Amino acid sequence: MQKPIVEIEFCTQCRWLLRAAWLAQELLTTFDGDLKSVNLVPGTGGILEVRCDGVVIFSRKAAGRFPEAKELKQLIRDVIDPERSLGHSDTPVSP
Repeated sequence: MQKPIVEIEFCTQCRWLLRAAWLAQELLTTFDGDLKSVNLVPGTGGILEVRCDGVVIFSRKAAGRFPEAKELKQLIRDVIDPERSLGHSDTPVSP
C-alpha cells in the first residue's frame, strides 16, 4: 500500500506560508513514517485547503475559519488509520 500524500494549499497574497508550514510540521511530526509527503502548494484568493490523496479534508472557505492542528490530525488519522489513537489530540475539537 502506498503512503498518502497531504497537500496544504495556502494563499500567498494573504501571507499564510508560515501558518501552512507550521501545520505541515505538526502533521509530519505526528505521522512520522506514515505519510509519503506533506506538500505546500502556493495559491491565491484566500485559499487554505488541506487535501489527502487529492480529496479535500479541510477548506477554510467552507468552514469559515482556520483549522486547529489537532483537528487536522484527527481528519488525517480518520483517512489513513481510523483505529489509531492520537493521545491528547483525540479530545473533541471545540466548535
